[in-house]
Amino acid sequence: MSILWTIIIGFIVGVIAKLIMPGNKTEPKGFILTTILGIVGAFVATYLGQAVGWYTPGESAGFIGGVVGAIIVLFVYGLFAGRQGRTA
Repeated sequence: MSILWTIIIGFIVGVIAKLIMPGNKTEPKGFILTTILGIVGAFVATYLGQAVGWYTPGESAGFIGGVVGAIIVLFVYGLFAGRQGRTA
């Protein structure tokens, strides 16, 4: 049940992050990619939160932290995707 719950929360977090930072038309969209974005965002928020000291080891980021992490992932993706488009 924990993995299923993570996927559901990841999808919701990914959708909220995409609404906050939609990006341009060249960015890929879709249910699976949005879910992966949210899950990766939650992992990024957990890792950064533990590194800074906001979370103890074994404690994961919450809903807001997942959204912030997903926005960070979107921002980094936009930087790399933007660079590849400008070199051509």
